[in-house]
Amino acid sequence: MTMPTLKPQNPRFSSGPTSKRPGWDIASLPTTSLGRSHRAAEEKAKLRGVIEQSKAILGIPADFQVGIVPASDTGAFEMAMWTMLGERGVDVLSWESFGQGWRTDVTKQLKLEDVRDISADYGVLPDLSQVDCNRDVLFTFNGTTSGVKVPDTDWIAADRQGLTFCDATSAAFAMEMDWSKMDVVTWSWQKVLGGEAAHGMIALSPRAVARLESYTPSWPIPKIFRLTKNNKLIADIFAGATINTPSMIAVEDQLDALNWAKQIGGLDALISRSQANLKVVEAWVKNTDWADFLSEREDTRSSTSICLKITDPWFNEQTSDDQSKTIKRLTKLLAEEAVAFDIAGYRDAPAGLRIWGGATVESSDIAALMPWIDWAYAKVKAE
Repeated sequence: MTMPTLKPQNPRFSSGPTSKRPGWDIASLPTTSLGRSHRAAEEKAKLRGVIEQSKAILGIPADFQVGIVPASDTGAFEMAMWTMLGERGVDVLSWESFGQGWRTDVTKQLKLEDVRDISADYGVLPDLSQVDCNRDVLFTFNGTTSGVKVPDTDWIAADRQGLTFCDATSAAFAMEMDWSKMDVVTWSWQKVLGGEAAHGMIALSPRAVARLESYTPSWPIPKIFRLTKNNKLIADIFAGATINTPSMIAVEDQLDALNWAKQIGGLDALISRSQANLKVVEAWVKNTDWADFLSEREDTRSSTSICLKITDPWFNEQTSDDQSKTIKRLTKLLAEEAVAFDIAGYRDAPAGLRIWGGATVESSDIAALMPWIDWAYAKVKAE
């Protein structure tokens, strides 16, 4: 197969950290906050600005509390589990590695006994009709490592007694989310908006705040996870006073990303950009005889973490080790040509490809990439 000539202008398709917004330049970031305390009035105002702008763009209800917390989405979700679980039984939904990780933490670390495992293999969703919303429910809105999302939240009861805990790290800012169906939502800066890593966000409904103020877990709570003091929410956390020291250059970078999101049209524009990226891959898959989406249903197909499987019998007759070597060889070829970096599937997922299609990626770059994937696959197969 002839090598393509048109290359993506930006070859960064990693699923986290993800590509910066179009036109991003580190020189455009203010540096006046560097070397200043994050508790100084000006710097605290910038942290509060991240909270307020995030809340506005995402359409988070006014009565939700939103805060910046340590350790990315993982830290935010762990914080939620350690401080609120144990009050009642838990349903844990999983269909990829991160959901499986939350299940492990609930059963092995917190050692909860009344836990129901509602799970499925990569590529499909579990049976959502099994969920009992009078129990606490843990789920990922979009499975970053499987490319499978929930198609909606109709399965969540409006009159639920339990809390819903949603890991939305690769869904927030890219997918419609019904906030009335969620009580605890977490995400990170380095996904859809292309921010810097290590900072997480947590949004709490009034029902989640009530749980925090009325229930004390039986286990010790690490300082870095504590959201209450004397059974009252620590309000300062949700007004820009972070639990530990944040990176102020990362804060400036996130403000830059939020300002860009607002300038291009807010949430609707972000969703449209991500959907356009998915449509490019969908058109390619339709005309490709060796690859398909890992998601088995169109309505569960992710527009951010676009995961592909290889359907070619030649590939599927290989051992799993040889399949991994094939993917490594294919992605190495693309990286050497500087047309795609970091698009191998997640290490725990079936061997395949994963292309980030979040809002910071230009659909023209994905369109330019697809012929290169065909070229690289044909070259590896012929070797």
